[in-house]
Amino acid sequence: MNGGEPLISSYRFREQVEARNGNHRENIRLISLEETTSNTEIRKTDPPIENVLFDIATSLPLDASFLGEGFPFPLQAAPAPPFSQRPPPMNTQNLNVVKTTPLSSPRVVRGEIPATEKALATVVKARQEIKNILALQDRRLLAVVGPCSIHDVDVAYDYAARLAKLSQKISDRVCVIMRVYFEKPRTTVGWKGLIYDPTLDDRFDIEAGLRLARRILLHINELGLPTGTEMLDPITPQYISDLISWSSIGARTTESQTHRQMASGLSMPVGFKNATDGSIQIAVDAMTSARSAHSFLGIDYDGQTSIVETRGNDGTHLILRGGRNKPNYDYDSIAEASELLKKSKLPTGLVVDCSHGNSEKDHNRQRAVWDYVVDQVAGGNEMVHGAMLESNINAGNQKLTTKASLQYGVSITDACISWDQTEELLLSAHAKMGPLLERVGR
Repeated sequence: MNGGEPLISSYRFREQVEARNGNHRENIRLISLEETTSNTEIRKTDPPIENVLFDIATSLPLDASFLGEGFPFPLQAAPAPPFSQRPPPMNTQNLNVVKTTPLSSPRVVRGEIPATEKALATVVKARQEIKNILALQDRRLLAVVGPCSIHDVDVAYDYAARLAKLSQKISDRVCVIMRVYFEKPRTTVGWKGLIYDPTLDDRFDIEAGLRLARRILLHINELGLPTGTEMLDPITPQYISDLISWSSIGARTTESQTHRQMASGLSMPVGFKNATDGSIQIAVDAMTSARSAHSFLGIDYDGQTSIVETRGNDGTHLILRGGRNKPNYDYDSIAEASELLKKSKLPTGLVVDCSHGNSEKDHNRQRAVWDYVVDQVAGGNEMVHGAMLESNINAGNQKLTTKASLQYGVSITDACISWDQTEELLLSAHAKMGPLLERVGR
């Protein structure tokens, strides 16, 4: 190349450039600078392609005389330095990304672990029952009960078997949903949940985690026990949402537009928690947003990046979980929250989380919160429809060091009450709900 060759300025156009050779017409594509070496390369397409998109890079040396008269673009002469003296292209992308690994599509994973008719029947029935409870068409207590997070398959199955058996005994007055959380939002850093790190050793085998989560959900639903979870990553629902009857959006993500949009397309009722500082208005705004139609970026069943269009989710509701400064499960706080919902023309019923800010992060205080809320519901308070408990086989929590050192049935995230305490509280709620349901009917 020499510095005197003419240059073609940068143009993007959809035109068919024709080179005539007798009666034969050929399309000519100009290859970008990255595809060339020392000489400009001109490739011909055969057979002809109509409406070829040309991308001619600025400062691409090119002898354009072959284009002939009438070429519709002005040529601009400018000196070009020798190729060897040109600086390398600057990299401005993925500077902090170490690696990307393709992931099996939702269609593949769901095909390997298909939902059974029995599991799907559990989901369909529970979703409708939850909607009825939220609409006061069913006056039973909604109870979302289970481990803070699932980290051990054997413990999850053990807990589910116990809860399924108890649920059958109290189902006439209490609608039980097992809390099956696979994703954990962290304030700073820490174990992110079974989907992200199923081996608990920072290997982050998400491919295995998604399959394991789906198997656990399938197993629990086949027991006739519905499941609930927090939807954290907007990609995850495509892999597991068909086996979820209820979901929540956490306090850290309630304000996120991404999660509001995601909730608008979820197929189950979704509860929005108030913010960590106690703000309820943020959750009320989130409910309004999620009940509206949205268009946003997501993936389809084949893992293809797509534009997702939703119709809005009319099953959104408020979850009071307390704040940094004080709990918000008392009657006045519930009434205030209900009034905010009413002003926004939203359903005024809500669910109370007995853990987190409402227990002031002391798992033993969940009992007092639970009893207070159940008394409110049983007493006819139509503003409260349900309550949540963090519960495991054994009480407390433990630090994750190595998987082999973990105690059976003890949480590795938030501290939980024990199974014995859980059973006692659920049976107590069943007894308390009796007079109300006898009076108003189920």
